[in-house]
Amino acid sequence: MAATAGVGPLVKEWRGRRRRSQLDLALDAGVSARHLSFVETGRSKPSPELVLSLAHHLEVPLRERNTMLLAAGYAPRFQETPLHDPSMDQVRASLSRLLDAHDPYPGVVIDAHWNVVLANGAAGLLTALLPPSLAGPPVNVFRACLHPDGLARITRNLEPWATYLLGQLRRMVTATADAGLADLEREVRAYPNLAAIATGFDRADAAGDAAGPGLLVPVELLLGDQVLSLFTTLTSFGTPRDITLAELAVELFYPADESTEAALRALASA
Repeated sequence: MAATAGVGPLVKEWRGRRRRSQLDLALDAGVSARHLSFVETGRSKPSPELVLSLAHHLEVPLRERNTMLLAAGYAPRFQETPLHDPSMDQVRASLSRLLDAHDPYPGVVIDAHWNVVLANGAAGLLTALLPPSLAGPPVNVFRACLHPDGLARITRNLEPWATYLLGQLRRMVTATADAGLADLEREVRAYPNLAAIATGFDRADAAGDAAGPGLLVPVELLLGDQVLSLFTTLTSFGTPRDITLAELAVELFYPADESTEAALRALASA
């Protein structure tokens, strides 16, 4: 009963995060709203299949699905394999090929906290601009981009770029309930160069207009007389069954104009 009582609050918490009603979630999971209510209050012990079904429909991260299974008295179902493990050789090689093929444009592989775990040569040119305190390992994308001593000091359009990153971080905290990400959000919001930007972001978020206008938000880095204008894409694994793979993402930067493309190719040649 203690284990059963443990999983009920977790289900209720994730249901609240996803703004789902008991009836709505129960219909998706194929159970009655009454039974789901009993699960949440600890009056019914859910099967492991029901726990996983509820977690699936609530889009709970794999790491937290293990937590829910443990709280219900069951063994975890999802393993966490280090990226350097021999069983990950093919995955790691594929990611490296993807990054190498993306050169001379910057590309990185990031973990759940946006720490860089793999990078290509072009990304190394950007991290070389960081002071030792931010250069890692590991390099954290949010710290590297937003810290006043990092790339923020040469970012010509810091307000829209920082607003995008703050929004991305806020969505990640909401989606994952990750305490480490919540700490990271508090840290970057406390940077002195972001005080006004964070306040403006909060107002826009409260008004439902945090996304802002425009098709894309590039980052504009001022390197001497040259402006590098780059937009970014994020790619994740489609059907991960391992926590490490589920938390990895590939961030690829592309030139937003012809002068940036020419500059990146020239830097690679040099």
